[in-house]
This record gives sequence, C-alpha cells and structure tokens, in this order.
Amino acid sequence: MSRAIVINSYGSSEVLAYQEQYINEPLANQIQIKNTAIGVNYHDVYVRSGLYKTLTLPGIPGCEASGVVEKIGNNVKDFQVGERVTFCTREYGAYATHINISQEKVIRIPDFLSDELVATNFLRAMTVEMLMNRITSVDSSKTILVTAASGGVGRLLCQWASSIGVKVIGSVGSQEKIEQAKKNGCFETFISSDEEFSKKILEVTDGTGVDIVFDSVGNDTFESSLASLAPCGYLINFGQSSGPVKPVLMTTLAEKSLSISRPILFHYFGNRKNYEKMAFAVFKAFEDGVIKVSDFLPFDLKDASSAHDTLETRKGGGSIYLIP
Repeated sequence: MSRAIVINSYGSSEVLAYQEQYINEPLANQIQIKNTAIGVNYHDVYVRSGLYKTLTLPGIPGCEASGVVEKIGNNVKDFQVGERVTFCTREYGAYATHINISQEKVIRIPDFLSDELVATNFLRAMTVEMLMNRITSVDSSKTILVTAASGGVGRLLCQWASSIGVKVIGSVGSQEKIEQAKKNGCFETFISSDEEFSKKILEVTDGTGVDIVFDSVGNDTFESSLASLAPCGYLINFGQSSGPVKPVLMTTLAEKSLSISRPILFHYFGNRKNYEKMAFAVFKAFEDGVIKVSDFLPFDLKDASSAHDTLETRKGGGSIYLIP
C-alpha cells in the first residue's frame, strides 16, 4: 500500500488530500521507486490551481523525486534493486511514497549528490541547461536579463550564466531580494515593478538593450522584457507566475526584429540520449560548484498543503521538498 497526495478538484492548497493508494507491480518496462525526497515546484502550484489543466483528476501531482529502486519489471536490464535514482516526468505522480515509472525517465544519482539536492533542484537545473544550451547561443559576448532572478530557476540561471562570463542583469520583486540576486552573479539588479525599468536597462547597456531576456514571470513583466531587448534580441518566456502572456502582434516584433519562444522542458529531453546528456551536464555543474543551492526546507508528505503555502508566499528559499 502506498500513500499519496491526491487532487480531486482544482483550488487552494486545501485540495491536496493525503490518501492511501494501492500500488501495482511494475510493468515490464517499469521501475518501482520508493521515494525518499519529493521536489516541490511552482509547476505543481499551477497544476493544483487549475492554471495548467495537464493532470487528469483525480490525480497525483508532482514531476520529480529521488528514491531507491524497490522493484523492476521483466524487461529492465540497466537498473538494479537498491540503486539511488531520480526522475522527471510530465505524467505526474511524484507526490507519493512509491511510484511505478518507465525506465526511460529514470537517472542514477551520482554518489557525490544527496537525495535532497537532486529532488529539489534537478528539474530546475535541467531547465537552466535547456535555456543555456538548447535554445539559442549564450556565451560571454552576451548580456542577458533574467526575471525573478532570486527564484528557484532564476538563481541557478544567473549562477550558470555568470560562470561562463555572461553579463547578467536581474529583475526581482522587492528591494530585499537585490543583494541575493547580486550574490548569484548579477552585475545589476532592478525592481521589476519600477516604472523606469526598461529605461534603466538601456542606461546600463549603453543604450542598446540586452541580447536575451529569460522571462519566467509572464504577464506582469512581458512588456518591459520586450522593451529591454536590443535590436534582433530574443525573448525566451519559460514560465508565467503572474499569469499567461497576452497575444503579441507580429508588427510589435518587427519594430526591432525580435524573436520570441516558449520552450517546454520535456520537449527538449524527448529521447533518452538527450535526457542523459542534459542530466550529466547538470550533475557536473553541481559537482564543479557552478550552481549552488539554497538551504533545504523539508515537509512531511501529509503536509504538502503547508509546503505549497510556503512556496506561494515566496518564503521557501527555493529548496522545498516532501518527505514520504
């Protein structure tokens, strides 16, 4: 018997119900994992609230966790019972004591990384790897703007980019987050709600603007992100914490020959080879200290609602996880 958090209807954190669930034997190509640490991400909040209607209800949320292989299906040859592993999945189901999952989605955890670190930051670091290496060229010749620079993905993105010599400008939601953003590699940081935000970006870039904007905020920052771009600049919108972006006219892009994309992580590791390559790059970044994570903040699985409340008040420090 497994225990899990089940969503029966969309809503506030109160809809996260702790229930017993029967766990089947793994299918031929599946691995049964006993979770030890379960990542909590803003994506989970979007799913719970109904902003993302990507989980069939009733359903178990959660996209990532670390754990131990407990059982293997008949066709599984590359994993053994007792191995420490992690996974990312768009099929959800991580908010549980156990999960049966395709071996294609499972990655071994290196000995030098803890279950907690991987559970809380693997998905975020994979997102950063995608943003840095898969979408457009990001190198030391570039100046970039990162919105929500003190957030879970933002802080890792700033660290990784600054480590290769990229000039990083950060935007944050409040004055008290500026210092943390600078510690993560930003040479300049501004408040995103500042009415002169775009003007200040132009001032610190000698009037040209930034080459790339990595925007995870969405609606509230989209117009200022566009205005902050240099001619032929690239806006990469990879989240919408303030709500979805309104439709954009092609004539708006034509004013400065701008480009926009809306990448989804799971599309970029759609095959095993890409998944492994991205994961190994992430593990190396952890090992080399290219990216450093914040203090861990654990909650019991049954207290998932409290974990979501903490995340939504933006007081979670970026490394919230659930203990089954």
